Amino acid sequence: MPQEILVVGSTALDSIETAHGRVQEVLGGSAFYFAAAAARYAPVLVVGVVGEDFPRASLEPLRELGVSLDGLENVPGRTFRWGGRYHDDLIGRDTLFTELGVFQEFRPRIPAAARRRPVLFLANIQPSLQLDVLDQMEAPALVVTDTMNLWIDMALPDLVRVIARSHILIVNDEEARQITGRRALLPAMRALQAMGPRTVVVKKGEHGALMGHGERLFAAPALPLEQVVDPTGAGDTFAGGFVGSLAADGRVDDETLRRAVIRGSALASFSVEAFSLDRLLAVTPGQLAERLARFTDLTSYSLT
Repeated sequence: MPQEILVVGSTALDSIETAHGRVQEVLGGSAFYFAAAAARYAPVLVVGVVGEDFPRASLEPLRELGVSLDGLENVPGRTFRWGGRYHDDLIGRDTLFTELGVFQEFRPRIPAAARRRPVLFLANIQPSLQLDVLDQMEAPALVVTDTMNLWIDMALPDLVRVIARSHILIVNDEEARQITGRRALLPAMRALQAMGPRTVVVKKGEHGALMGHGERLFAAPALPLEQVVDPTGAGDTFAGGFVGSLAADGRVDDETLRRAVIRGSALASFSVEAFSLDRLLAVTPGQLAERLARFTDLTSYSLT
């Protein structure tokens, strides 16, 4: 049986502009992207907060995937909103607005039964809140942590404490350099491992991912795509597939970690093909299997 996952993170409404169009107040936030991917492999409970203005009907596709929203608080006030405009290269972006709303006062309250969940994903929220979640949990077997450059700038001491209590850390290449002060990725990754987590995954966007597990290294490409529509949430989707895969396998070793990287990368490749969670939520098991096969073909070779 797959292990049960608890994710604590942001739950939002996004307004996004790219070269492919514009959408207003669509489903967003790290917890929702993560859950949509992780639920492909294991049961997921979301802990987050939305305001009284949140369109609850938009959550039905997540429920249909089996995501539990019992930990999603609905409180008076406005839901967290973010707006961004991507550059033509779909790498750079400008934040148009950030309205924290009820998220500003969010204090995660973990349901009593969920405190015993064996797998915890600390999505991108303030490190002090991540520490509070850790203190509420009853010795989870696997703690996986994400962060962002804002918290590295504003709350590094707390973030270091979170990293020390994590089994796996997932960051992008810029964040790895920012935390450690190392320019080369391998020394940066090793420095992060020395802070506590045995496993560190460094996301490199369109260039794939680099993972260190103990002394072992693994590198995986990103799947080349004909068109990228919206890269929002790709990293959270990768994390969802990665953690969901580990929860499904029920163990963490070199073999399952490598498989998790590929599964996370495959789901992230779907996520960027449409705005918001639209493509990710529509993926069929057959489509996912076909894309995983494409990864196998992309990376296979013979030395003879």
